[in-house]
Amino acid sequence: MSNSLRGMLAGLVATLVLTAVMLLKTSMGLWPELNLIRLLVNLGSIQTVAAWMDHFIVGVVVWGMLFGGLDAMWESRAYWLKGLIFGVFAWLVMMILFMPAAKAGVFGVRIGPIAALVTLGYHLIYGLVLGVAYGLLTTYYPAKAREKSSATPHG
Repeated sequence: MSNSLRGMLAGLVATLVLTAVMLLKTSMGLWPELNLIRLLVNLGSIQTVAAWMDHFIVGVVVWGMLFGGLDAMWESRAYWLKGLIFGVFAWLVMMILFMPAAKAGVFGVRIGPIAALVTLGYHLIYGLVLGVAYGLLTTYYPAKAREKSSATPHG
């Protein structure tokens, strides 16, 4: 199984877990001012369904494939730790690029001080699940060894 496919499958698992956490937070009425789907709707002037699709595309395809692509370049560390580090990286990208674009300010300052902390928690959960799922997929579905060409001289 390729790193890209492992990354996307792990990204799907992590995005599903993150989505459950986001829905749980919303159903409990915690931090109602921080609704990432509403921010996506406002950012792109899109419908809620499209915002959810964007959420999954970013979590599965963008971050999942990037994690898989970076795997070979990272030192040999525990996958859960790689995932946490990657989660912090993804959070910084969100805080510096996405939040200002969504008119929430850098690190979401216009939403309030809790925005940076809650989104950091989201990204740590996402990264941890991404790393663990990727590690499990790597263990159970390792990359195929490249076969030597029959034209290679033996000797």
